[in-house]
This record gives sequence, structure tokens and C-alpha cells, in this order.
Amino acid sequence: MKVPLSWLKDYVEIELPLPQLARLLTMAGLEVEEIRLVGLPAPSQEQHEFNFNGLSWDPEKIIVARIDEVMPHPNADRLVLCRLNDGAQEFVVLTGAPNLYPYKEQGALEKPLKVAYAREGARIYDGHQPGQVLTTLKHTKIRGIESFSMVCSEKELGISEEHEGIIVLDENAPTGTALADYMGDAVFEISILPNMIRNACMIGVAREIAALTGKPLRKPERTIQPAAPSIAGQVSIEILEPALNPRFVLGLIRGAASQPSPYWVQRRLRLAGMRPINSIVDATNYVMLELGEPLHAFDYDVLVERTGGNTPTIITRTARPGEKLTTLDNVERKLDDFTVLVCDTAGALSIAGVMGGLESEITEKSRNILLEGASWNFINVRRTVASQRLNSEAAYRFSRNIHPELAKEGVLLGLERIACWSGGKIAEGLIDAYPQPADDPVITITEADVKRHLGIELWAAEIAALLEKLEFTCRVDGDTVHAKTPPHRTDIGEGMTGQADLIEEIARLYGYDSIPDTRLSVELPPQRGNPVQEMEERLRDILAGSGLQEIVTYRLTSPEREARLLAAPDTPYIRLQNPIAADRNVMRRSLLASALEVLERNIRLRERLAFFEIGPVFLPRPDQALPAEPHRLSVVMTGKTKAAAWDRPAGASMDFFDLKGVIEALLETLHIENIRFEPITHPYYHPGKCAQVLAGGITLGVIGELHPLVKARYDLGALPVVTGELEVGALLTLTPDRHNTHTVAIFPPVLEDIAVIVAEEIPAEQIVATLFAGGGKLLSAVHLFDIYRGAQVGDGKKSMAYSLTYQASDHTLNDKEAAQIRQRIIHRLEQDLGASIRSQ
Repeated sequence: MKVPLSWLKDYVEIELPLPQLARLLTMAGLEVEEIRLVGLPAPSQEQHEFNFNGLSWDPEKIIVARIDEVMPHPNADRLVLCRLNDGAQEFVVLTGAPNLYPYKEQGALEKPLKVAYAREGARIYDGHQPGQVLTTLKHTKIRGIESFSMVCSEKELGISEEHEGIIVLDENAPTGTALADYMGDAVFEISILPNMIRNACMIGVAREIAALTGKPLRKPERTIQPAAPSIAGQVSIEILEPALNPRFVLGLIRGAASQPSPYWVQRRLRLAGMRPINSIVDATNYVMLELGEPLHAFDYDVLVERTGGNTPTIITRTARPGEKLTTLDNVERKLDDFTVLVCDTAGALSIAGVMGGLESEITEKSRNILLEGASWNFINVRRTVASQRLNSEAAYRFSRNIHPELAKEGVLLGLERIACWSGGKIAEGLIDAYPQPADDPVITITEADVKRHLGIELWAAEIAALLEKLEFTCRVDGDTVHAKTPPHRTDIGEGMTGQADLIEEIARLYGYDSIPDTRLSVELPPQRGNPVQEMEERLRDILAGSGLQEIVTYRLTSPEREARLLAAPDTPYIRLQNPIAADRNVMRRSLLASALEVLERNIRLRERLAFFEIGPVFLPRPDQALPAEPHRLSVVMTGKTKAAAWDRPAGASMDFFDLKGVIEALLETLHIENIRFEPITHPYYHPGKCAQVLAGGITLGVIGELHPLVKARYDLGALPVVTGELEVGALLTLTPDRHNTHTVAIFPPVLEDIAVIVAEEIPAEQIVATLFAGGGKLLSAVHLFDIYRGAQVGDGKKSMAYSLTYQASDHTLNDKEAAQIRQRIIHRLEQDLGASIRSQ
């Protein structure tokens, strides 16, 4: 939020330097992100942590001046010459500002124009260059006329991007005064937290400054008395759903003229980030920025015309099926059935709390103004904003829960501003429908509570004094304070929540820097681990060490996205009532589908891609509101086993066995035993290249090469894609808390090769198990290095060649012992598998 310093000074006296004020606000929870200087001098080179930018105006070279006459340029129709007085002497200044054309050739002006005047040597922004480009005014000649100074636009002074005309100041601007002294400013960019929406206005920030500095808060006074007949009988209100619209207030002003606002109003609006429109609309925006209550102005005569000359009835209700409304941005919007509308008997007028309708907007012809201030259900406003994709300053505030009491105060202040800037007479009274009055909680807090939470000792009277600075109404009863929440705050809870809220307020005002460092006075709770989180971190470490990269994908997806993998149109999903995007409307059922999307986006960036993700999937459960959320591990790999380098070509393409090796390494590191890979068929895996991973009869998951038909639904290139998905819960269950370790053998091993001819259907896993069964403890390692099929081994046979490692832990094996081990292995192979030993 942009907060001009000059605007704050209307409500509270500020004497602090800019960096000190910024730090005070930041430490109180209103983080100042940057400070834009608009004329004021930059702070000295003292150390401070804030970002300053903008333009400082030289007080000797940029001043308030007076234009007494506008004359034609002798050689250019689009240029004029101004007879200008800077308070010391008179000059003729050349300009092309179009807003001076109406004054040309009128002679001496009856009311001289007050302007911002830059003398020769002044540094300003170039009004004809995009962005903010600094330039220094120099003596030159333009179309035969000497030029050494200029009257300035807002862009040239860094106020806004407006450069179509020069600034015309208010009539009371003192000629010859340094412009920085007259209207120099600084704009604080403040980050407003969601629970601090009370501070999304000038009075809110000023209230914080007053509380922090001890200065009194000056609230705006209303000086214009109602002078038109009572509003009673001229309009009525009907609220159909009070839960969605707790309060609705209307005021009326007659005879107002839509005209440009005073320049100081326009300047403040621009500095705060809003575009001036006309004096009536500007008044509603000004009060919103001033008080925090968004207002909406209707053309009362249009409402009367819509009802056929009858008394208008303002109705708040939800949209009807198929109902549409053209909003102020000239977009026709189809309305959802939950969207609340402000209507009359002829139809919709505006989207409640978000944006007005085009038909009843304020125009140059508007004279009688019906002013609305209301309170809306903030959750419903959020839903409407998300559904319509329509953000506005009003929606920003209403979606964060504005207090209903501000509605009446806002309308009264808005009528005052309109009458002051547009003329007209305010009708007596208001129409105020308040079916659900707000209940401001009363919180009880003791001296002991403050001591326990903050570690500081404050008397009850001191606690009450701090809270009263923020307009809490306090009653002290011994060591207890009873604090009633002020009628502009909706962030204070009840019970223990409210007590915690008050503790935070006390800490903010006391000063976080002032709270002493203390040790905890209570015993620390026992430290308990999180097994699931610890297992996930362990899996990340193992897989990253195996050369894979972790990815993190959205938990939100759409059935269409996952259908590319799952291809099951009737698959049930957990659906979101208020999705953030049309293609993120359900909770995912598969990690693998998301991982394949990441692989698809990166497929052309590298030769080798190997990703993994750990996270939950969301599976609906019949007759239960909440889904099952099992955590899973997905792995996707494609490309070359090794990237090409100057000393070697690229490796072979990764296949099923590369993925199997990664999974085996993972399970081995976790010390999970009795691992088996059983061939299965699976809808999205290649036949014959898919296996189920089991451990002691428990299924861990499935791995395999992606089926060609599934792969064709993605843009994944020509190389094979291997994927797998494992259950993290099963891995956690099977991972032992402790495992046996063995000393590293110090005696040399005996290395030997053996080629075994077995039936084609016998898996390698069974052969390896038989080798270890025959070799016993002295067989320490088995490695398959060759597979042969051909006439030499016979039909239906295959030759499997293994490297065997024999090693004892207490002595060096001799040839006789190695031969005995080999014979036991051969005997076991022949007995269990019907195998024979291949001699060559």
C-alpha cells in the first residue's frame, strides 16, 4: 500500500526523520518495503536499511510561480508564451502544455495560474522520454525564442506519469515558495499483512504512529450540515441474506456537480496509486484510502428512471441462474449463483464488494448521488474475486473482513467530501439496515499472562494504557484487564485466541527491541521425531547420491492432465470448490503423471534426465469426507547412462535395468531384506519390461518401461522412458531400526568365473540365490557379466556367466578350499535348478 507522508500528517503529528519513521512502522508489523521521495530531500548518508528512490527538488531552482498571461508563440501554433512571476521578477517562459490553450490571448488573467516552475540548472525528469530519465535544464532556443526554464508536469517532477499538461496548483499556493516546502512528499510502500486490514488506510497507519509515538490521533471532522429533505421515503433497502450482507448504509446528496477535484486531492490519489476521475468518484476513493471503507456512488436519477419514476428499492441478493452484469470495466460478466449483487427491482447494479455496474455509474450529467457503504461476507467476496478473476481496491479490503461499523462512518465522511468538492446539499439522515450487528469481543488478560508470554513485568494499568493507545476500551480489576475490542477491528479472537492477540498488541507497542533476552522458565517438552519426515529426508539423500534430481510438482491437477497416464475417465477425484485455476481443480491421484509432465518440459534440454519426487497423493474414500493421503516415491529416467565428454562418447540408453539398479541401491541402503522383482503386466508399462517390487511378501511398488501407447501421449522423444512408483509407508515399515554390520575383510579374496546353463524360464534372481546357498558364508559377492543364447547351449536354454568372490574373514583361502566351494556350488545348481556348467 502506498502511503503519502503529507496525508498521514493530517491525522498525527510526525517529527521523526524518514528512516526512523520507517523503522518504527516496520518493527510494529507494518513493513516498509521502500520509500519514494517526491520533492523532499534524501536522508543523509547515515546507515539505514531502507530503500530510497525518487527525485528531490532543489529549493532554489524549483518553486511556486504565477502565470499572469498566456500569449501565442509567433512561430508555432502548438506552443505558447507565459508571462510568469516567480516572486522576485518576471519572465517569459515557453511551453507546449495543452491545458494552457484555453487561456491564450485573453490578456492579463483575472485569476492568475499557480504553477510549478523549474529554473535553469534544475534537475528534473524528461517528460518526453519513457520511464524516468533525469535531465538538467539548460539555456536553448526553441523556434526562435530563448528558453532557459520551464513550467512542469507531474512526470517531470516524479509525482506520476501524467505529462499531457502542466501542474496547475490551488489558488492559495504562495508564489516564490520552494515547491518542496509547499508540496514535497515521501511515499511509503507498506506491506499490509492479511490480519492488519484495519491499517490499509491513512487513518489506520496514523493510528499506529500515534500509538507508537504517544501523539494524539486527529480524526477528520464533519463541518457541512445536512440541508436537503430527509432521505427517508426516497429509497429503501432489502437484504435477503444477512449472513452475506450484515450491514448496508445509504446516504443521499442532491445538486452535486461532477467536476475536477482540487489539485491537492488529485495529487494525493496519484501518489497513493489511484487515478483521479471526477470530484464525486474521487471522493469515494479518497474516503476508502482515508478510512478503509470502500464506498460506491450511484446516479440516483438513473435508479429512479429504472423503476419507472417510483421510489428505488436497493436489494442485496445472490445471482439468479444465467444472470449477467456489465461492470465498470465494460466487461459483461456471467455471474455465479454464490455471487452477491446489489440490485434494484429492475435488476443487478453491481457486484457486491468488488465492482460497480456500468449502467448506474457517475457521469458528467450526474447531479443527485446515492452513496453506499456496506459490509460483506469476506469469504464470499474471495470466491467471487477468484471466480470472476476481478481484483479491485474494494475487493482487496472486503476480502480481508472490514468491520461493519465503518460503513456508516464511511458514508457520512463520503457525503462530506462530495459536498465540499462538488457542491450540493446533503439529505438529512441515513438509511441503515443492520440485521447482524457485530459483536466486539471483550478479552480478559492478567499481569501473569504478559509475564509468561513476553517475559516482561507490567502492571495492569500499564497494560491498559498500551491497549488504550489502540482504542481498546479497558477496565482494570486488580491485576486483571478487561479489554473491549474497538469497532474497527475484526482480527481479535475470543478466549485464548483473543488473549494471544492482545499479547501480540502489547509486544508491538512495548517494542520488540525493548523485550529483554530471557531463558525459558518452563521445562522444554520432550523431543519426538517424525518418522515419516525422517524417512523422506533419507530417501532424498540416497536418491540424490545416486545421481537423480528432486522435483516438486503441484498437488493440484486436473483429470485431463492425469488421463494421459491413467486413461480412466471415470476415476473419482477430490474436487476443489474454489480452484485457483481451471486446470488445477482436483487433488492429484498420481505422482508419476506430474513427474512425466516435468520430464516432457525438459526433454530437449539435456542428454540425461533422472528425476524423483516424494509427496502425497489424494485418494477418495467412500462415505468419508477426507481422502486417504499415502506418501509415494516416483522415479522417471530417460536418455543416456553417461553424457558425452571429450574423452568418451555418450553411454547407452537407460533401460529397465538402470532403473532396477537405482531401486536395488535404494533398498540395500535402507537394509530392507528379501527383495524380489516379479514380472507382471500393468496398463501403462511395456509388456515384458515391468516388475513388481516385493519385500517379504509386502508389495513396495511397480517399476518398468513406459508403454509405447502411453508414451505417445507425451512429447518424450525417441529414447525409452523408465519409471517407477513406490509406497513410502511400506518402506518405512520394512526399514529396520538397527542392522548388522560386518568388519572389512583384511585377507585377499579368490576371484573365479562360472557359466551356468539353465532353462530359459529360470530367473536370474533364483540362480543368484542358489549360488549363495551353495557357497555359504565364504561366497561374498556374485556379479552377472554375460548372458548367451544360441545353438551351443540348445533351444530353450540360456547361459548365465557370473563372477564369484570367495573370501574368509580370518585367513587366506587356499586352492583346495576354493575348489571345495566351487564343487558345492555346482552340486547345488545341478540339484536345485537342473543346471549344467558351460565349459567354453
